[in-house]
Amino acid sequence: MSLAHLSFYSTFALSSLGLAFHRTHLISALLCLESMMLSMYIALSLWPVENQATSFSLLPVLMLAFSACEAGTGLAMLVASTRTHGSDHLHNLNLLQC
Repeated sequence: MSLAHLSFYSTFALSSLGLAFHRTHLISALLCLESMMLSMYIALSLWPVENQATSFSLLPVLMLAFSACEAGTGLAMLVASTRTHGSDHLHNLNLLQC
């Protein structure tokens, strides 16, 4: 396993662990999701270069577009929940109280 693969896997794993164990604020969960998407984007950008496959070169751009949509939606949810609940703590958000 090369150093690049190890760094992608460790970045994704640390982001997943951060998302699983550090869930007090919505902004920290969104940052963990963005770091997961960034590690997947970099891995998908280098994958066609390593395999000399030009047919998969559009996949990172599509991934980047979905990541931007996810970030915009997450920030809109953050603003909406802060306006309605007064904070971005995840324990204040309860789906049963809607």
